Amino acid sequence: MNTALLTASSLWMSLVGMAFQVWLAGRIGAAGIGLYQLVLSVTNLSATFAISGIRFASTRLVAEELGLQRPGGVRAAMARCLCYGAVSGCAAAALLWMLAEPVGFLWIGDARTVGPLRLSALSMPCIALSAAMSGYFTACGRVWKPTLVHLLEQLCGAALVALCLAYVPAGNLEKSCAAVTLGRVAADGVSLLLMALFYLTDLCGHYRGGNPDARLTGRMLGIAAPLALSAYARSALTTARHLLVPRGLRAAGYSANGALSGYGIVQGMVLPVLLFPACVPAAAAELIVPALTAAQVQEDARSIRRTAGRLLQYSALYSLAVALFLFVCSDALGMLIYDSRPAGRYIRMLAPLVPVMYLDMSVDGCLKGLGQQLWCMGVNILDALLGLALTWELLPKYALAAYLGTLYATELVNFALSSLRLVKLMRPLSPPGSSGCSRPPGGGWAKCAYTEGRSAESRSPP
Repeated sequence: MNTALLTASSLWMSLVGMAFQVWLAGRIGAAGIGLYQLVLSVTNLSATFAISGIRFASTRLVAEELGLQRPGGVRAAMARCLCYGAVSGCAAAALLWMLAEPVGFLWIGDARTVGPLRLSALSMPCIALSAAMSGYFTACGRVWKPTLVHLLEQLCGAALVALCLAYVPAGNLEKSCAAVTLGRVAADGVSLLLMALFYLTDLCGHYRGGNPDARLTGRMLGIAAPLALSAYARSALTTARHLLVPRGLRAAGYSANGALSGYGIVQGMVLPVLLFPACVPAAAAELIVPALTAAQVQEDARSIRRTAGRLLQYSALYSLAVALFLFVCSDALGMLIYDSRPAGRYIRMLAPLVPVMYLDMSVDGCLKGLGQQLWCMGVNILDALLGLALTWELLPKYALAAYLGTLYATELVNFALSSLRLVKLMRPLSPPGSSGCSRPPGGGWAKCAYTEGRSAESRSPP
């Protein structure tokens, strides 16, 4: 039921987001979309600092407490997660505000991004606190509450952006970008207020008293801190890669606005179309994390294999159907959605990558549910390093063709490494009656199967 609810809401939000993106592209143009995408790439890096791994930490920590039948520890766990989020969010806001000017002038190379970057700093505490509370609802299985908040946030954000843009003259890219950013920041504030209201009422209604584990703080930091450090590295590399794209296109012979337009078409118009149907596997991958975590602490190996196997099977079938549809209907989609033949051409060129992208989401969800979040982040860092190197080397020579090739290379490497790790973790247990024990290398959730296929021992993930 939670998967169906989250999938339906994700489809609706993706549909609204796609419609809004089409309207925004018509309002501020491809160059405006490209400029905003550059601001968004830096904002996403700052949001990574703000969240600092707290969303997954709250999901994992609360799921562990519930799986171990300690509901009294949920309140104490969330108190620590919210304090962590408040500190990291305020630190990220201060950092982005102070560095907005050097980042705009030196990193992005466009002074028009300084104002929008400073506006984005105001939303960092909201993003961090909302992430912690969203992780709580995911672990508890009451995903309809954050889902409703996100729906209202999206509708509110679209309305506020449209309102702000109404006061901006057409063709002014700097003010248009600032207006879009201001609307998004206001929507983040509304989202935090609604999320806090739902969280407080839910916490008081379900989890009271109890004797929390004295090691909660250490456990939280043990999950969040390594994940945060890895996320910083990956996000910084990804941001650098995005900032290199317009520079590389200009080096390949594009004009300044032409480079922004080319980048905006691929990053701001084509990729949202490819990722629009991804809300289905993304929802399932998010919800499988607490399910696998609970099965892991309860030493239920059979449930782990069955749940992960079904997710991967359904994701494969779904992604292949989506890829075929996008490839066949690419030209029609480009004209129907954006009235752009280049957009349709790029949709067709990237459609074969869809199964890899969607399956990678599912594999990552399984790995995180089994406590392999650091492995996932290590693979993501390698992915980002490869993408940065290829963008730096190939884009000035081969322009947008090199950018598309870079997307293929990084996605394939990421998926291959993550899949190999999951295969090792999911090796079959020893046959009933055997005395052997199958353990994946590097530790993990492995269990020994003794008589009648029952699990007799387990050890926690590192």
